[in-house]
Amino acid sequence: MSINVGLYLWMSLSGFEQTSINFVISRQFLEQGEWYRLISCGFVHFGLFHVAMNMLLAFQLGQLFEQKIGSLRFGLLYLTSLLGGSIGALVISPDAITGGASGAVFGLMAAAVVGLRHDRINPMRTGIGTTFVLNIVITLVIPGISVGGHFGGAITGAICSLFLLNPSNKIVSKFLEIVGPIAICLGLIYLAVTFVNA
Repeated sequence: MSINVGLYLWMSLSGFEQTSINFVISRQFLEQGEWYRLISCGFVHFGLFHVAMNMLLAFQLGQLFEQKIGSLRFGLLYLTSLLGGSIGALVISPDAITGGASGAVFGLMAAAVVGLRHDRINPMRTGIGTTFVLNIVITLVIPGISVGGHFGGAITGAICSLFLLNPSNKIVSKFLEIVGPIAICLGLIYLAVTFVNA
């Protein structure tokens, strides 16, 4: 959250148009070898409302997950979902200029829904399920929102949660909680490279 907010404030003070272009993602930038944008685009926001809504959801879901899976695993979930959102945006709208933490946030929401289902709780009877569905509707209805980024993050977060929310205490399971998300990240990077070089 501090990186997102700090970067937004810095960009606003430095001239958003001049600074944001160095962080957003688009196929043309990756073709130039600027692969850092797969991550950096997740920390760029287009307006106060954009950053405020993402950070509100990230804070609420972060409180839920950090208490349950710890900071390391939460960080892996966030990073993997962010990457998934970047790849989704790249595949669905490769020429669009895309940025925002929405992919990561959608990943957190999807992981929370999977976790609730695993605990045999109906997500729609909680605020998480309602918020997730509402955000999906907004994504599909309002123009200019990255459909690929949101759905890419959600799908990745849901898959990642299968490793991180594993209830078993076995050593192998604990190992997979770390290795699983890392393997997903590597797979996503490989997918991006393959797509850009196709």
